[in-house]
Amino acid sequence: MLLGALRSSVRSGAAPRVFACSGGCATRGIATATRAQWSAFRSMARTSSRVHEARSEILQSLRLSSFRSLHTTRTLLKPAQAQPQSSPEELPVLPSLPVGRWLMFSSALVLAIIVVGGVTRLTESGLSITEWQPITGVLPPLTHDEWMVEFDKLNHSISLEDFKSIFYMEWGHRVLGRLIGVVFVGPLAYFALRKKIPKTLTLRLTSLATLIGAQGLLGWYMVKSGLEDSIMETPGAVPRVSQYRLAAHLGMAFLLYLGMFGTGMAVIKDWKFAHGANWSGYTLDIQKAVARPLFVSFKRQAWALTGLVLMTALSGAFVAGLDAGLLYNEFPLMGGRLAPPADELFADEYAKNPDKSDKWWRNIFENPTTVQFNHRVLATATYCATSLLFARSLKPLMRQALPPMTHVAMKAAFAMANVQVGLGIFTLLYLVPVPLAAAHQAGSVMLLSAMAHILITMRRPGVAARAWREFLAKKAAHAPKPRAS
Repeated sequence: MLLGALRSSVRSGAAPRVFACSGGCATRGIATATRAQWSAFRSMARTSSRVHEARSEILQSLRLSSFRSLHTTRTLLKPAQAQPQSSPEELPVLPSLPVGRWLMFSSALVLAIIVVGGVTRLTESGLSITEWQPITGVLPPLTHDEWMVEFDKLNHSISLEDFKSIFYMEWGHRVLGRLIGVVFVGPLAYFALRKKIPKTLTLRLTSLATLIGAQGLLGWYMVKSGLEDSIMETPGAVPRVSQYRLAAHLGMAFLLYLGMFGTGMAVIKDWKFAHGANWSGYTLDIQKAVARPLFVSFKRQAWALTGLVLMTALSGAFVAGLDAGLLYNEFPLMGGRLAPPADELFADEYAKNPDKSDKWWRNIFENPTTVQFNHRVLATATYCATSLLFARSLKPLMRQALPPMTHVAMKAAFAMANVQVGLGIFTLLYLVPVPLAAAHQAGSVMLLSAMAHILITMRRPGVAARAWREFLAKKAAHAPKPRAS
């Protein structure tokens, strides 16, 4: 048909206007020629060779026009590339870096108050303030008369200047506690009202804020145990708070610290993962990695070791509460043997029931010799367990199963365990000097931090972090690429 149209148009001398595609497809190619062009074509077509050549040129032109028209049609009818279906408003709330940094700063303040609290216990400063005044207690005594009022509340044998030094120690401890409340509650209210954090995280952090208030009440309840009349009125008696209340007070501080530190680290790592960072340095599929048997077993052992570290730290509170560190100032022996005699570890005089049925547990928590022995055993077990877990992480199969950041955190935990053991031994050998004892208490918190970091590196990114990572990846893939200059 196409050749027939060409022949008829050439013989008749008429200029064709519309051609159809030989394949039957509709095209919008319109070949228009002027009369002068077609006159030239007729003169060229007088010889057979030139007719064939002209015919080939016209057919090629028509095919090219048809192809361009078809390409244009397909481009117009082609569906648009898939765009990210979710919008930022539809995605779960992802806490930002400022939220994580605020939590880390709050945990640093809790670490500071734990160390200061240990110093107040070692210097007996905690009993220098006999009243709990959350508001008016912010200001210390300012005049001589006010100092004398506080000074006369105690049954003491020290000078006014010595009293001022221990008073300021406890006053600083209490003011720091109030500062933690302000630093934590204020930003929490701001982030919650501005919806910068999800509701689940808001509830969790609100429980930590409540725990801060409960910690203040528990602290006063602990101090009150050292101000009982039976202690204050007994000549030569050493005022001492209850070791049970001291351990509860320290344990709650550990929970506060771990809650702030762990949540802050998780927020920072989730934010980095959402913005393209590898999960704990891992380039493998997260879902498959966390399901590996080696990964699961190592994580369980890390959880068990974290619990052992916490238990050892709490046993140290009983040592401090009973001044048990002043007994048996040698290591690793106790009185020339690995363990004191059984009748000394479980002495009958610590029992209060007539049938002595309570002597077992009372010796564990109230006998200074038994308390120090228990702390030694727990500390040794903690160090051995940390060494074994570190050695396991060095195995070739475990190197492949664990994320790179987990290996780094495990090395930090093992190093901190060595430091903590050294601090504990020297504190014992040198009869519990305040600087070494305070460093030893801070070391327990740092070892807990290292273990918490191991667990954080082994957690999966949160749901919000995974959703935001997918959204931002699609957005980056469909963003217009900058033109080369």
